Amino acid sequence: MTATTPEFLPVNIAVLTVSDTRTLDDDRSGDTLVERLTGAGHRLADRAIVKDDAGLIAEQFRKWIADPEVDCIISTGGTGVTGRDVTPEALDAVAEKIIPGFGEMFRWISYQKIKSSTIQSRAAAGVANGTYIFVLPGSTGACKDGWDEILVHQLDIRHKPCNFVELMPRLKEHMA
Repeated sequence: MTATTPEFLPVNIAVLTVSDTRTLDDDRSGDTLVERLTGAGHRLADRAIVKDDAGLIAEQFRKWIADPEVDCIISTGGTGVTGRDVTPEALDAVAEKIIPGFGEMFRWISYQKIKSSTIQSRAAAGVANGTYIFVLPGSTGACKDGWDEILVHQLDIRHKPCNFVELMPRLKEHMA
């Protein structure tokens, strides 16, 4: 008996760019994520740019977490260690569960390219109200690494031995 591979299941993904200076006209990191997720067959549910302010970032996260048309949020920017880098704090304010392996894997992948400079990244992930939230650094290279090396696989139900998509129906079990 052979197991059948499930059909591809598109995920509704919102993209958030965290920046005090970028606009939709020059948001190369956001563009990179949009190109990759739509190229993989997923749907862009929404897109926004928010200033480096933990309250504003958390507010945007909450808006999408409450939207049944958003399965997943990918943010770019605000993950460093300077005073304005507050995206991980916004994630902490909204997440019910943190996914530590995402940041650990991102930094391992990043280390292969930028060596010890990856220690400055606070890439992170979590889940809130059944919505995945992935927080990536603001460079296009980081967005490519996060998507190409992790998310393209984990957001594909056909990826074996396991993936985030197959868990989606069970993310709200504690709310039943």
